[in-house]
Parts: sequence; C-alpha cells; structure tokens
Amino acid sequence: MSDSKKTEKNMTFEAAIARLEEIVLMLEGGSAPLDESLSVFEEGVELVKLCNGKLDAVQQKITLLTKDGETPFEAEE
Repeated sequence: MSDSKKTEKNMTFEAAIARLEEIVLMLEGGSAPLDESLSVFEEGVELVKLCNGKLDAVQQKITLLTKDGETPFEAEE
C-alpha cells in the first residue's frame, strides 16, 4: 500500500474536504496534463468515498445516541 493510501485512511474529514477542494480547483483549471488529471481525479474519488464513510459512521452513532427519536437535550415534561 502506498503512503498516500495510508494517509487517506487516517485523514480527518476536514483534511479530506480541503484536499477535495484543491483537486476541484486543479481540474477546473484544465492546465494539468491528461495523465495527471486522471490520477488526481482518482484521488478525489477515493476521498469522496472516505468522506461518505465518515459521514455514515457519524450518522449511525447519532442514531444510536438518539434512539426512540429523543435527543439527550430535550427537556423532560
């Protein structure tokens, strides 16, 4: 496994989003050679998967913490 793949797995959500923004700007600029653009696009796809996985995990945790539709912040009546 390459170092970039290891880094991506341990990357925070915020760092992944920041890198995705860089990738979008680079691709929109259109100045990179085709091979480099494809490589960067592939990195972007992996980062999107990483972000989606992190969001899914957070959503599951929130669902567990708020089961029965109640949040711990609601006042008891």
